[in-house]
Formats: sequence, structure tokens, C-alpha cells
Amino acid sequence: MTPTLLDEIKQRKPFKSIYEEAALNILRTSALLSADFEQMFKPYGITATQYNVLRILRGADDKGLCRNDVRDRLLNRMPDATRLLDRMEKAGLVSRSREQEDRRLVATRLTKKGRELVDELDPVVARQHKARLGHLSHKQLATLNSLLTLARTRP
Repeated sequence: MTPTLLDEIKQRKPFKSIYEEAALNILRTSALLSADFEQMFKPYGITATQYNVLRILRGADDKGLCRNDVRDRLLNRMPDATRLLDRMEKAGLVSRSREQEDRRLVATRLTKKGRELVDELDPVVARQHKARLGHLSHKQLATLNSLLTLARTRP
């Protein structure tokens, strides 16, 4: 039998509401997934947030993105995207340059090293997704995706 959230967190009293249980289930699942990914990225010398930046910039192609666009696309809110990008630039994963047309705009782009790393991580990340969620059917995953999308939106 699959353990419930109450079992996992060793809570004896029932949750105050079904809403509380659902919210805590989402948080617990998120924490487990985050921990898995942080451990997986450690040997590559990056964090899950840095991987997310690499993935975002790969999707932007050669045009790159300004700092605020990167920050707004992150899965986790990051108040200091400048320091994050500074560390990634220092590691040689991204480059930043002031645009000629609008000198106020500083575009961030993947370097060759950053592109190679994010490409190398594709199968590693895919295996991690499968390891954590592979026991769910396609229909269950589609339902989960729909429910989580609904949970993030308010009427």
C-alpha cells in the first residue's frame, strides 16, 4: 500500500482541511523533486536554478535574453538574478553584452561551454524525470499536469 502524506511526515492528527492536505502534498512533492535534481546537478558543478537558466537561454537561441526576461522565466523566483548570472558568467557558462541598438539592454547568451553542458544534461534530466514519475501512466501524467495548472490559476 502506498504511504499517505500523513504517514510520510509522521503526523498523527488529520489535516485541518482537504485544501491543507493538497497544498502540503504539492510542497512535499516539490521538495523531493528539488532535492533529487540538486543532487543530480552537483557533479556537474551547477545548481538546479543554473540549469534552468541554461535551458531558458538555449530556448532563446542566439538572440539571448535580458536579465529580467531570464528572471521572469525561472521556475523558482530569484530576487537577485544579477548575482546568479555573474556566477554563471564567471564559470564560463553564459556571456553578457550590451546591445548596439539599445545600449540599455544587456543580452545574456549561452557560451559554447554552457550549450555543451545543457545538451549533455538532456538525457540525464530525462532519466531523472522517468525515475521519479515513470510509474505513472500517460493518462495519469496528463491529469496531474492539468490539475497542477488549475491549482496555479485563480478564477
